[in-house]
Amino acid sequence: MFAIKSFPAQKFTVTQHLTGLRKRMLGISLDEVTFKRRGFDDDGRGAMARLEHVGQVFLHGYHAALNDEGPEVLASNLDTIDLEFCGFAYEGAAMGLTLLDQLSLRNHERLLTFLNGVGSKHTYMIHVGVGWAIARVPWLRRNLYRAMAHLDPLLRWLAADGSAFSDFYFRSQSFLRSPARLNRLQGYVRHAYAQGVGRSLWFVAGANANRIASAISLLPRPLHGDLWSGAGLGCAMAGGADRRTVERLRTAAGVFQAALAQGAAFAAKARQRADNPIAHTEMTCQIFCGLSAVAAARLTDVMLENLPEDGEMPAYEIWRQRIQSQLPRS
Repeated sequence: MFAIKSFPAQKFTVTQHLTGLRKRMLGISLDEVTFKRRGFDDDGRGAMARLEHVGQVFLHGYHAALNDEGPEVLASNLDTIDLEFCGFAYEGAAMGLTLLDQLSLRNHERLLTFLNGVGSKHTYMIHVGVGWAIARVPWLRRNLYRAMAHLDPLLRWLAADGSAFSDFYFRSQSFLRSPARLNRLQGYVRHAYAQGVGRSLWFVAGANANRIASAISLLPRPLHGDLWSGAGLGCAMAGGADRRTVERLRTAAGVFQAALAQGAAFAAKARQRADNPIAHTEMTCQIFCGLSAVAAARLTDVMLENLPEDGEMPAYEIWRQRIQSQLPRS
C-alpha cells in the first residue's frame, strides 16, 4: 500500500529532474532575442518592442515544449498567448519538439504527432520551427534536404526557410561580409534558404526598408527574388511598421514587387489558417498585393489547383511563381 503510494511521487521527481536537465542543456536566455544583444538598430521608430516580443513568445513556446508533457498540454499552454502572437509560440514549440525527437532514445514522433494533431492549424509556423532545430543539430545541417524529408511534401521547404532565419538572425554580419556562403547550398534548397534570410532581415534591419534593400544588394543577385519574398512575409506576419514604412518597402523592392507581394500572401494564408488575423497583415496585403488579406489568402489556395508533383522544379516553387504572376509588378 505504502509502496504504491510512493510511485507517483518518485515518478514526478524523475520527470522534474529530466525537465530541469533539458532546460539547463537546451534553454535559451530571453536576452538572446533583444536588439541590444543581437546588435540590431531600432532607429527610434518603435519596431524594437514588437519584434523583441515576437522573439520572447517564440522562446516561450520553445521552453514549453521542453517540458515534454504531451501535445494537448503543450497546445493548452501555447493557446494562452495573445492570439496575434500565438503562431510564433507554435513555431518555437516545433523547434523544441524536433530537438527532443533527435535527442531521444525511444520517442521520435513528438513533432509529427503535434503537427498532425492539435498543432495542425499552425502547420506553416511549425514547419518553419523545425528549421530552427535543424540549424542547431550537426547531423541534420549536413543534409538539409534529407532533414526535411519527413515533412509535408509541399511545405517542407519552409524548414529550410526556418533554418536560414536562425542562421542569419544570429550571424547576420558574417553573412553580409561573406555573401558567397549562400552559394554553398545546392539546388532549390539554396532558394528556399534565401527566403528565410529575407524574412530574417525584417528583424535584423529593425523593420527599416532602406536597410533591408541595402542588405539584399550585398547578397547574390540570383537570390534577390527569394530575399524580397522573405522580406514581404516577415513584414506581413510580424508587423512593427507603419503604413509609410510598408509603402517604402514596396518601392524599394523595385522589379521584385511581385515577389514581395507573394511573401505577404503567404503570411495572410498562414494567419487565415491559424484564425489569428491582424490589422497589419491586412494593411500590408492591400499595399503589396492590391488585395485584402482574405483575398490574398484565397489566391494562394486557387494557385494550388492542379499543381504538379515535384519535378525538375519543386511544386512549391511553381506555386510561388503562379502566385507572383497574379500580383502587381513594378
